[in-house]
Amino acid sequence: MSAPPVDEPQPGSQPHAEGELLVVAGEASGDLHGARLLTELRDLVPNLRAFGLGGNELRDAGLDLIARSSEISVVGITEAMRILPRARDIYHRLLAEVDRRGARAAVLIDFPDFNLRLARALKARGVKVIYYISPQIWAWRRGRVKTIARLVDRMLVILPFEVDFYRQHGVEAIHVGHPLVDEVPNLPQRWESQKSPGEPFQVALLPGSRTSEIESNLPVMLDAAQSLGEMESIRLRLVRAATVTNAELREQLEGRELEVEIVSEDRFGVLADSHLAICASGTATLEVGLLGTPMIVVYRVRPWTYFLGRLLVRLPHIALVNLVLGQSVVPELIQHEATRDRIARLGSEILQDRDRIREMRSHLGDLRDRLGHAGASRRAAVQVMEELVALTPQS
Repeated sequence: MSAPPVDEPQPGSQPHAEGELLVVAGEASGDLHGARLLTELRDLVPNLRAFGLGGNELRDAGLDLIARSSEISVVGITEAMRILPRARDIYHRLLAEVDRRGARAAVLIDFPDFNLRLARALKARGVKVIYYISPQIWAWRRGRVKTIARLVDRMLVILPFEVDFYRQHGVEAIHVGHPLVDEVPNLPQRWESQKSPGEPFQVALLPGSRTSEIESNLPVMLDAAQSLGEMESIRLRLVRAATVTNAELREQLEGRELEVEIVSEDRFGVLADSHLAICASGTATLEVGLLGTPMIVVYRVRPWTYFLGRLLVRLPHIALVNLVLGQSVVPELIQHEATRDRIARLGSEILQDRDRIREMRSHLGDLRDRLGHAGASRRAAVQVMEELVALTPQS
């Protein structure tokens, strides 16, 4: 089911909306998508004042930051325990600001462990809760759907299959489309040009957007890249997420005899210019897929986190690209399968198999249509505006 084209309010017919809005994004992708939504929303509601939790993208879009999301963005059980005191402090600071400013609506973006607890406190205060980008409860902890039904006034989802999941559980969800459709441009892909004899393969490494992901994924990616370089002539580029510092990446590179270029500018251009991406599971797989770049999805977490996840996750795939396309288009190497030798060997096989490359890229070409029409951020902003209008007395 695709999201419909944006239904723009007609000039002169738009009801009045104003007030304070709480926005909470706890991760890099949420910060980016939240910023796009807030930019569109401020265009629709010029007098809007927004505050909350986010990063540089939301700050630049006009969010008054009460705290930075990088302080509490981690993956894994043991990692979460380390930041618990800080998360508790931020939670109370946000609620104190809600009370002080008299906010009557909130947009909570993904980040379910924090945001669903916050939603409970907001609901008790009579604050309207709009949830943007559903937590992946269809993958695990499905019991949370009952909590969402009680606490969320408007659920805005970005993946088409999420609508059916929520409807099956008695929750009305609105598919607004995926903001990456707007954010990721159509660019020429490296495989579309003829490779010159002796020219190295361009290989991109995307280890994740959190420190804990970097620590778990990057060492094995670098090990595999070194082995791959012994099989093929390659040029390595390490794509840095905005929430990760160069120092964190250089720490992992220290002591390695490996030539790697760290890139943070022109992210999409670099990915499109790559013959292969070795990519941590997450939103980045959709970015790579929308650019048509062949990839291997790699993901490792701490053993206890993996053990618990195996008990709870009920999905045939872990990569969002495969989930959206409904089939195993790109290979997934998870936990104990994500070894130096397996990644390197698979990478070499893909680079040397033109038929496999063509087939993978052909399937990835369907991804943009599967994710919905352009204009997702605007559609989401219209939904939020409707809640704000309902809360604003009309003259």
